Amino acid sequence: MNNNEQRYLTIEEVISLPQFRDTAICPDGKKVAYVKQTSDWDGNSYPQHVWVYDRQKETHYPVTAGNIESIHPRWSPNSQQLAYLSFVGEGDKKRKQIFLHSSDQVDRIQVTYSENNVDSFKWSPDGKGIFYITQRGESEKQKKRKEMYGEFSYIDEDFEYNMLYYLEVGNSQNRKWNQYPKDLREKNEEKAIALISDLDVHIQGFDVSPDGKRVVFIGTPTPRIIDHLEQTLYMLDVETKGITTLDVSPLLAGNVLFSPDGSKICYTRYLEEKAFFNNMILETYHLESKETTRLAKKIDENIFPIVWTNLGILISWQAKTNILAGLVSEEDELLYLVDKEDMVATSPTITTEGDVFVCVKATSEQAAEVYVNDQKITDQYKLYEGKLKSKKEVIVWKTKDGLEIEGVLSLPVDYDPSKSYPLIVAVHGGPTGTSFATPTTHKYQPIESFVEKGFLVLEPNYRGSAGYGETFRKANIRKLGLGDYEDVISGVDYLIETRGVDPEKVGILGWSQGGYISAFCATYSNRFKAISVGAGISNWMTYYVNTDVTHFTRFYLGSDPWKDEAIYRETSPMTYINNASTPTLIQHGEVDPRVPVPNAYELYRGLKDVGVDTKLVIYKGMQHGSTKPGLNRAILKQNLDWFCHYILGEPLDEERVY
Repeated sequence: MNNNEQRYLTIEEVISLPQFRDTAICPDGKKVAYVKQTSDWDGNSYPQHVWVYDRQKETHYPVTAGNIESIHPRWSPNSQQLAYLSFVGEGDKKRKQIFLHSSDQVDRIQVTYSENNVDSFKWSPDGKGIFYITQRGESEKQKKRKEMYGEFSYIDEDFEYNMLYYLEVGNSQNRKWNQYPKDLREKNEEKAIALISDLDVHIQGFDVSPDGKRVVFIGTPTPRIIDHLEQTLYMLDVETKGITTLDVSPLLAGNVLFSPDGSKICYTRYLEEKAFFNNMILETYHLESKETTRLAKKIDENIFPIVWTNLGILISWQAKTNILAGLVSEEDELLYLVDKEDMVATSPTITTEGDVFVCVKATSEQAAEVYVNDQKITDQYKLYEGKLKSKKEVIVWKTKDGLEIEGVLSLPVDYDPSKSYPLIVAVHGGPTGTSFATPTTHKYQPIESFVEKGFLVLEPNYRGSAGYGETFRKANIRKLGLGDYEDVISGVDYLIETRGVDPEKVGILGWSQGGYISAFCATYSNRFKAISVGAGISNWMTYYVNTDVTHFTRFYLGSDPWKDEAIYRETSPMTYINNASTPTLIQHGEVDPRVPVPNAYELYRGLKDVGVDTKLVIYKGMQHGSTKPGLNRAILKQNLDWFCHYILGEPLDEERVY
């Protein structure tokens, strides 16, 4: 390519794109806070910082910078102070604590000194204090045991529960807390009150009544992920600390909010049964009459309530390749706050009066930016100036068993339907994930680089994907792998027939559940010329006994391996290992708790033993995904080189990533 020609975004440029999330609008609507994540190449990290946008001055400023990060901004009721979480300490002792910031004060004020992370918080309605969640810590029994014998734990028995605390901050913006030694600050200023101490439940979320006298919270029996499905709703009297259990559906599933007048609460619950693939519906509960009302009944998808305003409840939901936001009234009337098509709107929030709406929006043409009402207040799209950008198109095809599948097709700007093209299938995770037709920000699949190399890229929203209704999300039950393969290969066949794809030049890659589908294709089929398996499952039995989400497997396969070994074998890539012939790259985090690393070693050893060209890359210290731009760079470059070598015939770049 001539140096004067335009180029697509490089791998490094894609990784460097900032990301916006977690917006907050102050009650008077004059300022907006949001979190901006950037890439620190020298520090090999993705630092996050809270930024504030002053709507009157039309200016932005960061609350923190450099090595001091900040997340989760929340405005005080009088709009004068911004609370946020920031990290304190070094190494293993690094903890998230609450800090305060006010526009007329440069100093940042630390207000909590918890031994453990502060996970979430909310201002009291009068602005005098903050309610927050942090772990209770080890019991006296556990501490004594550690002193006597050293550290060990009983699986499924030793738990550290999330507890609820209240801290009065008062007029803290006028206190120069940083002028005192740490021991005096901790002694004199940390006066957190434990609101729940004797109840052995793990608090998942809460809300405070408008008068500040009650707290409604969701508790689970333990912190285990499997127990997230066993939620109970409680009401706390802040003054007496008395706790009552609310008589709501046992299918409780998510966030809880008070109505503006405090007479009702809303929450989400599963419609029929508690499982990953079932819809979470929105319901209100009258605290006196105990009557329940279902809202947003026409939405056939998971509903996420954000805030209850005077105009209705702000909700978010998916609709195919769109993420939408709207206000639903108690009369079940839905007011859309964003366009219904070609829209991915995330991190929505709104003022109580409903006059100022904030979210992060992206379309097929526009990169994700922060918007206030319809005004775009950030401008990361300038990073695309002078660059070519793949064209995104949503396509539809049908499988042999009659399912209609959508996918996002990325095309080069000079796409010529009369030409023949190689194809990469890039598979999302989940399986209840979704691929969106928005500008590329993927840090595991080098889509723009593939397009620049002349590939078409198909991202299939296979059966089980979110956004297409409950029936579609349940269509992969006891069909993992086999159904996924049909969805993928029918999409490949469709593109061979309609878009000139060369059937001899097709590759597939994915991460997590997408890695599992790639692994299945590696052993089940010879249709692909190159494959990459990222954090993928190779054997459901191995996965079942090692993962931190054991119940995930039982839901999708319908049983455990001791009762139904056949379904575990039928859906496992390792069952078909003797059929494998496709060069396969395997990428996996060393300490992945979600898809434990034995899955990678098992696939690697099997492929080696049957003579398949394969490489296994283990990323030191990495869990299920990378938190370091350097590792994402390696993952992307390894994938690009692997497919360019085995499909386009280019040499592997030994110096760069191998």
